[in-house]
Amino acid sequence: MQKLTVLGATGTIGANTLDVVARHPDRFRVVALTANTQVEKLFQQCLAFRPKFAVMLDEDSAEALRKKTVAAGLETEILSGIEALEQVASLPEVDSVMAAIVGSAGLRPSLAAARAGKRVLLANKETLVVSGRIFMEEVRRSGSVLLPIDSEHNAVFQSLPSDYRRGLDSVGVRRILLTASGGPFRATARAELENVTPKQALAHPNWVMGPKISIDSSTMMNKGLEVIEARWLFDAMPKQIEVVIHPQSVIHSMVEYVDGSVLAQLGNPDMRTPIAYALGFPERVESGVSPLDLFKIARLDFEAPDFARFPCLSLAYQALEAGGTAPAALNAANEVAVEAFLAEHIPFLGIPRLIEAVLERVSIGDAENLDQVLAADRDARYLAEAWVGEHGRVEA
Repeated sequence: MQKLTVLGATGTIGANTLDVVARHPDRFRVVALTANTQVEKLFQQCLAFRPKFAVMLDEDSAEALRKKTVAAGLETEILSGIEALEQVASLPEVDSVMAAIVGSAGLRPSLAAARAGKRVLLANKETLVVSGRIFMEEVRRSGSVLLPIDSEHNAVFQSLPSDYRRGLDSVGVRRILLTASGGPFRATARAELENVTPKQALAHPNWVMGPKISIDSSTMMNKGLEVIEARWLFDAMPKQIEVVIHPQSVIHSMVEYVDGSVLAQLGNPDMRTPIAYALGFPERVESGVSPLDLFKIARLDFEAPDFARFPCLSLAYQALEAGGTAPAALNAANEVAVEAFLAEHIPFLGIPRLIEAVLERVSIGDAENLDQVLAADRDARYLAEAWVGEHGRVEA
């Protein structure tokens, strides 16, 4: 019986995790669930899974949840705040932690799970983007098992030899090929992108995702963040990580070897596949995903990414090359930009303009400890918010 904490239980990844867990009541038991503000959804999950703990980020939401659980006769203990997230991520009785909080808010609880030596199912890419070196050092020090949940990194993990941590060159790996759908604007002329609306940008052609990730996919910043994530997960050099546009989202990523072999992981675009793989690892468990019908798909297409149409991807590579706190600044600026775009304060192409302006102005330093990366995050957010104040649409 594997005992779980699910960080970000009400989001897309969290809900899919609980869907897989519910299919295997003999294998998994939920100890703790957490959410940001979705009280009713977390309450329904508490009714279904009867966790020992439930955490809301703010106290008002926690109090609302507490009243509901008491009225329903649940014995779930309700907690609140970032310290509570860290607490349930490192509980002695917990074996595995699904780290699925979106954005930099997931950094501290994910680190807490790694420090405690938990089996970390990492869906929060910002943890590695912001603090890759720090996080991986904690994983090595504690003996934590790290399993990637992003479909692309999970596919790479499945396509690498088990001893890949000896070094990619040592195991004959030439390149990691991260596939990308290209999002809803893959074939849209750059001149037309200025007038893109949030509704259009949220309409991903293949995946069902939350608003932040959907916007990141439409700008291809999501892929840029995944490039940085892959650098730390697989100890790869930037030149060893290549992005390939693959509109069908059937091949989730590939690994190219020095002998010319290319290994790929295929499947329907459903996050329950990588979640089930990580939950059951090293075994395979039923996920509820329908079988892949290659005859129905009929064709698989590939093309090179257009860095001119999607400058966010280029900015991510630049931040990775710069190193230090540059990726943390990139991530913080992007989070502010996405929020501003969704609120219609800046246009779609204002997202890369804002990020580029912040990277030009922010001081880049070492990223050897959490204080340094959090300071870089704060500085970048300040600059990003100032940029929105200066260039944003006041009437919005």
